[in-house]
Amino acid sequence: MDHLEVVGKSILKKESPDKATGRAKYTGDYTESGLLHAAMVTSSYAHANILNIDTSAAWQVKGVRTILTGEDSHVLTGEEIRDRPIIAKDRVRFFGETVAVVVADTEAAAKQAAYSMIVQYEPLQVVNSPTQAIRKGAPLVHPNLGQYKAADGVNPIPGTNVASLIKIRKGQMEKGWSDSEVVIENTVSFAPSDHAAMETRSAVAEIRPDGHIVIETSSQAPFAVKKYMGLYFNIEPGWIIVKTPFVGGGYGGKAAIQLEPIAYLASKAVGGRKVKIINTREEDMVTSPGHIGLEARVKLGSTSKGEITAAEIIYWFDGGAYNDKSSDVARAAAADCTGPYAINNLYCDCMTIYTNHPYASAYRGYGHAELTFAIERAMDALAEKLGMDPLELRTMNIVTPGDTSPTRNMLNSSNLGDLRECMRRLRNLSGWDEWKVKQVDANKVRSKGISCGWKNSSMDPNASSGAIVSFNPDGSLNLECGVVEIGTGTKTVLAQILAERMKLDPSQIHVKFTIDTAITPEHWKTVASRGTFMGGRAVLKAADDAIRQLLDIAGCVLRVDPEDLEVGWGKVFVRSDPAVHVDFKDICYGYTYPNGNSIGGQIIGRGHYIQRQMTYLNPETGEVGPEWNVSAQAVEIELDISDYNYKILKAISVIDAGKVLNPKGAEGQVMGAMSMGLSFGNRETFIFNDQGIVLNPTLRDYPLIRYGENPEYIVKFIENPCLEAPFGARALGEHGLIGMPAALASALSRAAGVHLNHLPLFPERIWRTKMRVPYDTV
Repeated sequence: MDHLEVVGKSILKKESPDKATGRAKYTGDYTESGLLHAAMVTSSYAHANILNIDTSAAWQVKGVRTILTGEDSHVLTGEEIRDRPIIAKDRVRFFGETVAVVVADTEAAAKQAAYSMIVQYEPLQVVNSPTQAIRKGAPLVHPNLGQYKAADGVNPIPGTNVASLIKIRKGQMEKGWSDSEVVIENTVSFAPSDHAAMETRSAVAEIRPDGHIVIETSSQAPFAVKKYMGLYFNIEPGWIIVKTPFVGGGYGGKAAIQLEPIAYLASKAVGGRKVKIINTREEDMVTSPGHIGLEARVKLGSTSKGEITAAEIIYWFDGGAYNDKSSDVARAAAADCTGPYAINNLYCDCMTIYTNHPYASAYRGYGHAELTFAIERAMDALAEKLGMDPLELRTMNIVTPGDTSPTRNMLNSSNLGDLRECMRRLRNLSGWDEWKVKQVDANKVRSKGISCGWKNSSMDPNASSGAIVSFNPDGSLNLECGVVEIGTGTKTVLAQILAERMKLDPSQIHVKFTIDTAITPEHWKTVASRGTFMGGRAVLKAADDAIRQLLDIAGCVLRVDPEDLEVGWGKVFVRSDPAVHVDFKDICYGYTYPNGNSIGGQIIGRGHYIQRQMTYLNPETGEVGPEWNVSAQAVEIELDISDYNYKILKAISVIDAGKVLNPKGAEGQVMGAMSMGLSFGNRETFIFNDQGIVLNPTLRDYPLIRYGENPEYIVKFIENPCLEAPFGARALGEHGLIGMPAALASALSRAAGVHLNHLPLFPERIWRTKMRVPYDTV
């Protein structure tokens, strides 16, 4: 690809000037006269019957227009299982659940009224973890589970707390265990946590006099909002318009649909007037969906030389009080349940469990950081029992072309990244062979940990993406597609792809950032690291459509066969004689001959793409596809054994990017993901008391990794192209995160001399594990 002029070059994000100057507008920034405001009343219990809601004091607040409770809507929502009321009715199932909504003239009045409402509860027994939920006699979070509507591929077990069960079966387990000379079993766990995006979630809804419902929302999935609002409320999709401006980070949390139905009900209750609802930080953390939790058991068998012969894996995902997307996160994890290792004999049960925790949405990596932590801790345990170098054990067992995935898909050099080369680079970058543990002084120990990760695309089989390119009279191009700009720079990369195909400078590509589902070509969701792949393929098709139109008109003007023409540098020219040409600007709006006769018109190219070979996962055997991207990661830490505080000194990621389209943008993406993964691994968690109450629902006591605490980041890419991707580019937006918690646990375990299998890795947790002191929170 040495001939590429634009792709592979670092260019500034198209939106950088607006963001750097503060001109960029987000959903919560928009206001206008007559706008009403909504505020929520949320539950102070994790599981309780609602006995009474006293609204009398709230109605006394000046400016209150209406008050909504669960009695005002009988609609159940949820993408995978329709189990969640928009506003809790009769019962609350998690701390922070919405029990009432106030609509008022001002935000202050709405909040004052919400604070003045008194809700009487009857507490119920709480289910506080997946293992509690599956015990005999555990209280049922959803006694009516069998009556809910479930999507294809979701397999609830009525009469239990199992929202969905997926089975992956491969090979012959009896043979696998009989061939095993060494067997280990390892358990891991971590509680739910938060996405902590910079922008809290918000939505604005209006029902216009002509019947159109207009929703403005900070969503990664405006087209999904349109789809599900239509399904939930039995509204024809054409009457629903969803708009999304810039989104201030999402990490999967803004792929869920939650505030939009509340805003719609609020607008409907006040005659269709425009109503805005915006989360406080505390509401964003516990009322809106968060990051899934996990308890897992992994059993591995191998030969004495380290070849893995069998794996038995049980995943219990903590989906929280409602299913929403949690069973789909579990499905994605089930499909890649072994991590990037060639294991021919496999038994995996992957369960999504109801608990009385905040319900889960997608989170960067979509179940893969979670499964990777479970598998990689087991790999370290196996290496220790074998007395084998952990890197050598992984290298011996990693998947290569010719192997099959857990879902029995054949892997080849295109649909599988080159993990062996990633491992080779990681070995050199980390100095793995020089030392793994070393004493710095009497109290301080340095150590290194490693991990491998992979991820397939985990999306709906009918997920599609579209793009439109249109010419301006000066020969420049407008690019419009449904990918939401959530800070990743994807639309800049799409502009580079278009510029490369049209042989234009990227400055001549004008990108539309705001999504309007009434006119913007649909993109399924801005999730799963699919924006560049799917949007890029659609953009290339749209560019080719525009080029075809250019060549047809230019052929008439130049009186040559269009097949003899080329485009580039703002011109259409004869391939054998570039001096014979016509400028884009002279034909992109049609061409006028000297006598006034005209042909053509504005050139508008269109393109769309659906990824091939996507199938529903067979719940009994587990069969899916089609593409896996890989990474190898390492972390170096320094642990003070006098108090178990530690510093993260260095973090390394080597990722098969296929083709790096914007090097600086890609590096920034991966570094951000690495930081997020380390923060998840060493400090981020909800702390629950025995009643399921979240004790740290603010950023004061939910610590994120902060400026000055980040380590040295080293990011390297290898380029083994995916033949179906635009210019060979593989996914990489999530891969910097996937292996970080596991690599951190590996390094700290080596330094502390204990197996650290429970996240996050607070110094206190390391001390308690070392001293065998039980942890006293759930």
